[in-house]
Amino acid sequence: MPDAKISAVAAKSDFKAVAEIVRKYKPSLAAMYEKDAALKLSLLLNEMNVQGVKVEAGMEGLLACASVDGADMVINAIVGSIGLKPTLAAISAKKDVALANKETLVAGGALVMQAAKENNVRINPIDSEHSAIWQCLKGNEKNAVKKIILTASGGAFRTWDIRDIRQAKAAAALRHPNWHMGPKITIDCATLVNKGLELIETSWLFNIPYDKIDILVHPESIIHSMVEFEDGAIMAQMAAPDMRQPIQYALSYPMRLPMDYKPLDFTELSKLTFESPDYKRFPCLSLIIEAARIGGTAPAMVNYLNEKLVEAYLKDKLGFYDISSKLEEALSAYKAKPVTSLDDIDEAEAWACEFFKNRGV
Repeated sequence: MPDAKISAVAAKSDFKAVAEIVRKYKPSLAAMYEKDAALKLSLLLNEMNVQGVKVEAGMEGLLACASVDGADMVINAIVGSIGLKPTLAAISAKKDVALANKETLVAGGALVMQAAKENNVRINPIDSEHSAIWQCLKGNEKNAVKKIILTASGGAFRTWDIRDIRQAKAAAALRHPNWHMGPKITIDCATLVNKGLELIETSWLFNIPYDKIDILVHPESIIHSMVEFEDGAIMAQMAAPDMRQPIQYALSYPMRLPMDYKPLDFTELSKLTFESPDYKRFPCLSLIIEAARIGGTAPAMVNYLNEKLVEAYLKDKLGFYDISSKLEEALSAYKAKPVTSLDDIDEAEAWACEFFKNRGV
């Protein structure tokens, strides 16, 4: 997007990176979710003699960035369920959303999709799998979809024996074979929670029932997802495992712009392999799917609890399979209700928080 302008930028705590973005691109607003980081950002910008930018903090800062005047599109790449409220703020301000925060739709899909419809805004997916499905569906809007095939890399433990996985620490789970991502999503890939969350996001984005979504492990991460139509034709979107392509497509849609990107060389690809998910070694996947089928506030509850459990696992306070056992225990005890407002989601997350405090670690 050569003529694009950044109106606002937000981050959790990396105030030095935000300061450099402000210096280079001169947005009118910057926000840090952590309040001490916002103070440090203000001090650093003063030292750099950067003028004309307002600095805000906390959720209020995120909401201000999401609804800032002058922006046509908001990119939401926040990690976790805190991304829901900024998404709704952007939609309310009638801004299109480029969405990389899957938890937005996992927790509040009913609210978000209804708000997007009422405000006539687009939600352009950034996750490589959902971008792939989106691209495969373009030009096929009038054709009946038989099945969506959501591909998964399998994560760091795809080939590990269950006894070794049981003993694995977070450091091993963070060694993803294909993608370089943040710690939370990398752990979610190792547990296959991420693929369950993506199944829920797929259903909301493309208005397709869960029984028409299959999950297929594809270790090479070359085919990012596929769509099968009623006549048996299957369309796949293929690219190297590089997030720049789906990010650019979400921003430039409906245009495809040139990019410095190494194309696939099919003569260098020895083979593409596929396998079914192993629900015994990775039970979190079936638990997330169960929450999806229960519906209502169940996905919001398990998503928030998973965030807490992953935090504990990253600190080596929990074992790998403690994540699935705690999710299963919580899902058995929880009584889901319909999502009619943000209050319903807040209540579900409060329940998960209380469960974690009492039995999480």
